[in-house]
Amino acid sequence: MLVTADIQAQFDHAKNIVFMTGAGVSTRSGIPDYRSKGGIYDGVSLRPEYLLSATAFQEDPKRQYQFMIDNMYFPDAVPNIIHDKMAEMTRQNKAKIITQNVDDLHMKSHPKSDSIIRFHGSLYDVYAPVDDKQADVTAYLQSMTRSDGAILRPRITFYEEMPFDIEKSVLWVQQADLIVVVGTSFRVYPFAGLLNYANQQANIMSVNLEYIDTPFKINQIVGDATTFFSELKL
Repeated sequence: MLVTADIQAQFDHAKNIVFMTGAGVSTRSGIPDYRSKGGIYDGVSLRPEYLLSATAFQEDPKRQYQFMIDNMYFPDAVPNIIHDKMAEMTRQNKAKIITQNVDDLHMKSHPKSDSIIRFHGSLYDVYAPVDDKQADVTAYLQSMTRSDGAILRPRITFYEEMPFDIEKSVLWVQQADLIVVVGTSFRVYPFAGLLNYANQQANIMSVNLEYIDTPFKINQIVGDATTFFSELKL
């Protein structure tokens, strides 16, 4: 059992849970993560920090576009039990979600609308930087340019860009009495640095397939997050 009596009690007694999620939350839905063997960075010749950077969008947008289309878009993917149980807890006014994920599976589970932050944006929010006009994602999956030639991009955080809603994320972490880090290697900043703002009395745990290297004091639960959330009682 991954969910011990003590862990269940922490969830039962918590009034303000914050989930901090990464790509491992979506692997059971058929979306590869980034850094594991078989992840989207595995075997890539160019550095991912360049391929998914603001610089690459300016210098080599065609290559960047093709990389994203080939590796990052899974429009038919559906949420799994992790997304569903987190969303249910937001609807119970017990939890909020700060996610690194750009796949929108958390949104497909219909969390309470004011209880989720897409820290790195969404692949399905497409626009033209030249005039900030929205574009249809279906059209974008066929072409990186609008009919007038304007280049399109998803509203996600490329390397060299700032994430979304940083101040709100800090506030949520400060207010949390239980912080649960799920499915992330915790290597990407400033997301990982949000724990600097955690209340000293807050319980912090992680659920991950392997130990994460972190300076923060975290109760690390090593195992499948799908199993963990299947065992967790709401």
